[in-house]
Amino acid sequence: MAAYVLIPGAASGPWYWHLLGAELRGRGHEVVAVDLPCDDDSAGLAEYADAVVDAIGDRTGLILVAHSFGGFTAPLVCDRVPVELLVMLQAQIPAPGETPGQWWANTGYEQARRDQDERDGRDSDDDTALFHHDTPSALAAEAKKHTRTQSATPFMKPWPLAAWPDVPTKFLLSRDDRFFPAEYMRRVVRERLGIAPDELPGDHCPMLGHPTELADRLEAYRTGP
Repeated sequence: MAAYVLIPGAASGPWYWHLLGAELRGRGHEVVAVDLPCDDDSAGLAEYADAVVDAIGDRTGLILVAHSFGGFTAPLVCDRVPVELLVMLQAQIPAPGETPGQWWANTGYEQARRDQDERDGRDSDDDTALFHHDTPSALAAEAKKHTRTQSATPFMKPWPLAAWPDVPTKFLLSRDDRFFPAEYMRRVVRERLGIAPDELPGDHCPMLGHPTELADRLEAYRTGP
């Protein structure tokens, strides 16, 4: 049995993991969906990592799954507790000394998004079309109710690690994401982790639109070579 530790992205929380959590529990695993203090202006990345470590407690056999902005927190946790596998799910990949606020310009995000928006012909005010176009409509509507306030505090200070932690790392790319376009993310993963990402269908939140396939991929990582 593994302990899957699920770390949410910005302005989100444990609810986003409920379908994936059910899939993993049904396969006999323990699941910890972490509630980060995203709406607390006194909390930065150090406090986010504290929240994950506290939620883990004395569990072992840890597999961390980090979504989106959770990619800045998960490696900090790997530097503090024994983690068997880190899975970056359509996640931001930090560089040493880089603030989360600098990440966007440093990775060329704005141009990649402009290009993607032109391809999609998306209304710039339609957040559902940006984040949840491949999510079942009822779930997409429910997701809006679970959006939280995101403090700017964790975006301000440099990411503190000198290097990526010595933990086996996989990157799982959601190829239909309009927020983090696939071509852009493939380049960022190659440049920052030196690996090719694995890919599955879905928008920015594949844990809602494709929970079974996502669970299959995670289990294949767990049992594979």
